[in-house]
Amino acid sequence: MTELLSPDQLEERLRAIGAARYHSLHPFHELLHTGKLNFGQVQAWALNRYYYQCNIPIKDSVVLSRLTSVEDRRAWRQRIIDHDGSQPGEGGIARWLKLTEGLHLDTAYVESCAGLLPTTRFAVEAYVHFVRDRTVLEAVASSLTELFSPGIIQNRVSGMLANYDFISKETLAYFNNRLTEAPRDADFALAYVKREARRPDQQQAVLAALEFKCDVLWAQLDALYYAYVAPGHISPGAFVPEGFTTELRR
Repeated sequence: MTELLSPDQLEERLRAIGAARYHSLHPFHELLHTGKLNFGQVQAWALNRYYYQCNIPIKDSVVLSRLTSVEDRRAWRQRIIDHDGSQPGEGGIARWLKLTEGLHLDTAYVESCAGLLPTTRFAVEAYVHFVRDRTVLEAVASSLTELFSPGIIQNRVSGMLANYDFISKETLAYFNNRLTEAPRDADFALAYVKREARRPDQQQAVLAALEFKCDVLWAQLDALYYAYVAPGHISPGAFVPEGFTTELRR
């Protein structure tokens, strides 16, 4: 890309990436949200997704350490508080553990991350390494999947409550907060990249960073589908649900 886009044109390109590549389009999510997964398959999703959740404040701490503006750091550090909480039992990670607890998963086992699929681990750690090793502009841009998350959250909550008798509003409490947190975070990140991407090469890097993050999310669902839906090849050492079967709910 050699042309310099206006800030609004850059935003349009970013939103087009989400429309084409966001993981809401993955078939695993269609199965999850329409009640076609069995209990063990939902357990596997929640267990593997925990690794992503618990690494988000680590990723955000790396970004925070690289921001040179006091105002930007003040805005960004709220992300860490949102996930870690201000005291034990608070924050997004604690709320995600309420979900896994509601799915009858032992909390110590979940926190150990012993049952992860290898692809889950590799994808999440690649994301942390990305924000550490690339420019801070790319690091911030990679968070812009939050532009698209409110829609998938609403579909997930309504769909899972309607279709699974083992899911309740209490177990899905994590997502209630994200409906307000994600738009706030996305607004900041979008304003930042529109302001700081002043050259064509920087704008191209921003677009590529968002594509990379979409790939990170997509790869995790690919792994879940392959292991727990079809063909049902669970990696050695990964979580095996009780009475595991790849048969979907009828």
